[in-house]
Amino acid sequence: MKSLDSLRGPVYRIIDPTVRWMVARGIHPNLVTTFGFVCVVGAGYLYHLDHVRWAGVLVLLGGMWDIFDGQVARVSGMASKFGSFYDSTLDRISEIVVYMGLLSLYNNYGSALAEVWMIYVIFAAMGGSILVSYTRARAEGLGLDCKVGLMQRPERVVLIGAGSLLFGLDFNGVVLKSVIILVAVLTNLTAIQRIAWVWRNAAGVPIDDPSLRGQ
Repeated sequence: MKSLDSLRGPVYRIIDPTVRWMVARGIHPNLVTTFGFVCVVGAGYLYHLDHVRWAGVLVLLGGMWDIFDGQVARVSGMASKFGSFYDSTLDRISEIVVYMGLLSLYNNYGSALAEVWMIYVIFAAMGGSILVSYTRARAEGLGLDCKVGLMQRPERVVLIGAGSLLFGLDFNGVVLKSVIILVAVLTNLTAIQRIAWVWRNAAGVPIDDPSLRGQ
Protein backbone atom coordinates (compact mmCIF):
# COMPACT_ATOMS: atom_id res chain seq x y z
CA MET A 1 0.00 0.00 0.00
CA LYS A 2 1.61 3.23 -1.21
CA SER A 3 1.65 6.31 1.00
CA LEU A 4 -0.93 8.93 0.06
CA ASP A 5 1.76 11.63 0.26
CA SER A 6 2.47 11.06 -3.43
CA LEU A 7 -1.10 12.19 -4.23
CA ARG A 8 -0.81 15.56 -2.50
CA GLY A 9 0.30 17.43 -5.63
CA PRO A 10 -2.58 16.25 -7.88
CA VAL A 11 -5.12 16.74 -5.08
CA TYR A 12 -3.89 20.29 -4.43
CA ARG A 13 -4.23 21.11 -8.12
CA ILE A 14 -7.80 19.78 -8.19
CA ILE A 15 -8.93 21.73 -5.13
CA ASP A 16 -7.03 24.93 -5.99
CA PRO A 17 -10.07 26.70 -7.60
CA THR A 18 -12.18 26.01 -4.49
CA VAL A 19 -9.36 27.14 -2.21
CA ARG A 20 -9.03 30.42 -4.11
CA TRP A 21 -12.82 30.88 -3.98
CA MET A 22 -12.67 30.57 -0.18
CA VAL A 23 -9.74 32.96 0.05
CA ALA A 24 -11.49 35.52 -2.16
CA ARG A 25 -14.44 35.51 0.26
CA GLY A 26 -12.24 35.91 3.31
CA ILE A 27 -13.01 32.53 4.84
CA HIS A 28 -10.58 32.05 7.71
CA PRO A 29 -8.64 28.75 7.76
CA ASN A 30 -9.51 28.22 11.42
CA LEU A 31 -13.19 28.28 10.45
CA VAL A 32 -12.49 25.58 7.86
CA THR A 33 -10.68 23.55 10.54
CA THR A 34 -13.63 23.93 12.90
CA PHE A 35 -16.12 22.86 10.23
CA GLY A 36 -14.09 19.73 9.53
CA PHE A 37 -14.01 18.98 13.26
CA VAL A 38 -17.81 19.30 13.48
CA CYS A 39 -18.14 16.81 10.61
CA VAL A 40 -16.00 14.25 12.43
CA VAL A 41 -17.88 14.74 15.71
CA GLY A 42 -21.02 13.99 13.73
CA ALA A 43 -19.35 10.84 12.41
CA GLY A 44 -18.61 9.66 15.93
CA TYR A 45 -22.25 10.16 16.90
CA LEU A 46 -23.46 8.30 13.81
CA TYR A 47 -21.23 5.33 14.67
CA HIS A 48 -22.90 5.38 18.08
CA LEU A 49 -26.28 5.17 16.31
CA ASP A 50 -25.05 2.31 14.07
CA HIS A 51 -25.35 4.50 10.95
CA VAL A 52 -21.98 3.33 9.70
CA ARG A 53 -22.23 4.41 6.05
CA TRP A 54 -23.22 7.97 6.92
CA ALA A 55 -20.48 8.03 9.54
CA GLY A 56 -18.04 7.11 6.77
CA VAL A 57 -19.31 10.02 4.67
CA LEU A 58 -18.62 12.46 7.50
CA VAL A 59 -15.19 10.97 8.24
CA LEU A 60 -14.21 11.54 4.60
CA LEU A 61 -15.74 15.04 4.60
CA GLY A 62 -13.77 15.88 7.73
CA GLY A 63 -10.61 14.66 6.01
CA MET A 64 -11.42 16.79 2.96
CA TRP A 65 -11.84 19.94 5.05
CA ASP A 66 -8.56 19.08 6.78
CA ILE A 67 -6.88 19.40 3.37
CA PHE A 68 -8.67 22.65 2.59
CA ASP A 69 -7.72 24.43 5.82
CA GLY A 70 -4.00 24.09 5.24
CA GLN A 71 -4.26 25.25 1.63
CA VAL A 72 -6.51 28.18 2.53
CA ALA A 73 -3.99 29.23 5.20
CA ARG A 74 -1.11 29.01 2.72
CA VAL A 75 -2.78 30.82 -0.20
CA SER A 76 -4.34 33.53 1.98
CA GLY A 77 -1.15 34.19 3.91
CA MET A 78 -3.05 33.63 7.17
CA ALA A 79 -0.97 30.65 8.30
CA SER A 80 0.01 31.07 11.93
CA LYS A 81 1.54 29.09 14.76
CA PHE A 82 -1.79 29.07 16.58
CA GLY A 83 -3.56 27.86 13.44
CA SER A 84 -1.11 24.97 13.14
CA PHE A 85 -1.54 24.16 16.84
CA TYR A 86 -5.33 24.42 16.60
CA ASP A 87 -5.45 22.16 13.55
CA SER A 88 -3.20 19.51 15.09
CA THR A 89 -5.11 19.54 18.38
CA LEU A 90 -8.51 19.16 16.72
CA ASP A 91 -7.09 16.37 14.54
CA ARG A 92 -6.20 14.39 17.67
CA ILE A 93 -9.58 15.05 19.30
CA SER A 94 -11.32 14.09 16.05
CA GLU A 95 -9.61 10.71 15.95
CA ILE A 96 -10.50 10.03 19.58
CA VAL A 97 -14.15 10.91 18.85
CA VAL A 98 -14.25 8.50 15.89
CA TYR A 99 -12.79 5.67 17.96
CA MET A 100 -15.21 6.42 20.78
CA GLY A 101 -18.04 6.11 18.26
CA LEU A 102 -16.65 2.78 17.09
CA LEU A 103 -16.34 1.64 20.71
CA SER A 104 -20.00 2.45 21.21
CA LEU A 105 -20.86 0.52 18.04
CA TYR A 106 -19.17 -2.65 19.28
CA ASN A 107 -20.14 -2.19 22.92
CA ASN A 108 -23.88 -2.22 22.24
CA TYR A 109 -24.94 -5.37 24.03
CA GLY A 110 -28.36 -5.27 22.41
CA SER A 111 -26.72 -5.64 19.02
CA ALA A 112 -25.42 -8.68 17.15
CA LEU A 113 -22.22 -6.66 16.66
CA ALA A 114 -21.40 -6.66 20.36
CA GLU A 115 -17.95 -8.25 20.54
CA VAL A 116 -15.69 -7.54 23.50
CA TRP A 117 -12.49 -8.38 21.62
CA MET A 118 -13.15 -5.56 19.14
CA ILE A 119 -13.07 -3.08 22.00
CA TYR A 120 -9.44 -4.02 22.65
CA VAL A 121 -8.66 -3.74 18.93
CA ILE A 122 -10.19 -0.26 18.80
CA PHE A 123 -8.17 0.82 21.83
CA ALA A 124 -5.05 -0.47 20.08
CA ALA A 125 -5.97 1.48 16.93
CA MET A 126 -6.61 4.64 18.92
CA GLY A 127 -3.39 4.29 20.90
CA GLY A 128 -1.40 3.59 17.74
CA SER A 129 -2.92 6.58 15.96
CA ILE A 130 -2.04 8.91 18.81
CA LEU A 131 1.47 7.47 19.00
CA VAL A 132 2.04 8.02 15.28
CA SER A 133 1.19 11.70 15.71
CA TYR A 134 3.04 12.06 19.01
CA THR A 135 6.30 10.52 17.78
CA ARG A 136 6.39 12.90 14.82
CA ALA A 137 5.54 15.94 16.95
CA ARG A 138 8.14 15.02 19.57
CA ALA A 139 10.77 14.41 16.90
CA GLU A 140 9.99 17.78 15.29
CA GLY A 141 10.42 19.38 18.71
CA LEU A 142 13.97 17.99 18.64
CA GLY A 143 14.57 19.30 15.13
CA LEU A 144 13.95 16.05 13.28
CA ASP A 145 11.54 15.85 10.34
CA CYS A 146 10.14 12.41 11.09
CA LYS A 147 7.61 11.58 8.37
CA VAL A 148 8.48 7.92 7.92
CA GLY A 149 5.89 5.18 8.13
CA LEU A 150 2.87 4.04 6.19
CA MET A 151 -0.15 4.61 8.41
CA GLN A 152 -0.23 8.39 8.72
CA ARG A 153 -3.41 10.41 9.26
CA PRO A 154 -4.55 10.57 5.60
CA GLU A 155 -4.28 6.79 5.29
CA ARG A 156 -6.26 6.31 8.49
CA VAL A 157 -9.00 8.69 7.35
CA VAL A 158 -9.31 7.01 3.94
CA LEU A 159 -9.31 3.46 5.33
CA ILE A 160 -11.87 4.05 8.07
CA GLY A 161 -14.00 6.49 6.08
CA ALA A 162 -14.07 4.53 2.82
CA GLY A 163 -14.43 1.19 4.59
CA SER A 164 -17.44 2.50 6.51
CA LEU A 165 -19.04 4.18 3.50
CA LEU A 166 -18.58 1.38 0.98
CA PHE A 167 -19.34 -1.61 3.18
CA GLY A 168 -21.16 -0.37 6.27
CA LEU A 169 -22.09 -3.45 8.29
CA ASP A 170 -22.38 -5.71 5.25
CA PHE A 171 -21.09 -9.28 5.55
CA ASN A 172 -21.77 -9.16 9.29
CA GLY A 173 -19.37 -6.23 9.61
CA VAL A 174 -16.35 -8.31 8.57
CA VAL A 175 -14.90 -5.60 6.29
CA LEU A 176 -15.17 -2.88 8.94
CA LYS A 177 -13.60 -5.16 11.53
CA SER A 178 -10.76 -5.95 9.11
CA VAL A 179 -10.17 -2.25 8.48
CA ILE A 180 -9.97 -1.49 12.21
CA ILE A 181 -7.60 -4.42 12.78
CA LEU A 182 -5.42 -3.23 9.89
CA VAL A 183 -5.30 0.29 11.33
CA ALA A 184 -4.46 -1.08 14.79
CA VAL A 185 -1.57 -3.15 13.47
CA LEU A 186 -0.13 -0.61 11.03
CA THR A 187 -0.38 2.43 13.30
CA ASN A 188 1.60 0.68 16.01
CA LEU A 189 4.15 -0.57 13.47
CA THR A 190 4.46 2.98 12.15
CA ALA A 191 5.05 4.28 15.68
CA ILE A 192 7.77 1.66 16.21
CA GLN A 193 9.29 2.57 12.84
CA ARG A 194 9.43 6.23 13.84
CA ILE A 195 11.02 5.41 17.18
CA ALA A 196 13.66 3.36 15.35
CA TRP A 197 14.20 6.19 12.83
CA VAL A 198 14.76 8.75 15.59
CA TRP A 199 17.12 6.35 17.36
CA ARG A 200 19.19 5.94 14.19
CA ASN A 201 19.32 9.69 13.58
CA ALA A 202 19.65 11.03 17.11
CA ALA A 203 21.17 8.38 19.39
CA GLY A 204 24.03 9.93 21.35
CA VAL A 205 23.44 13.40 19.88
CA PRO A 206 23.30 16.20 22.50
CA ILE A 207 19.79 17.56 22.82
CA ASP A 208 20.89 21.08 21.86
CA ASP A 209 22.99 19.98 18.86
CA PRO A 210 22.12 22.37 15.96
CA SER A 211 23.10 19.71 13.39
CA LEU A 212 19.72 18.05 14.00
CA ARG A 213 17.92 20.97 12.44
CA GLY A 214 16.57 20.32 9.00
CA GLN A 215 16.97 16.53 9.04
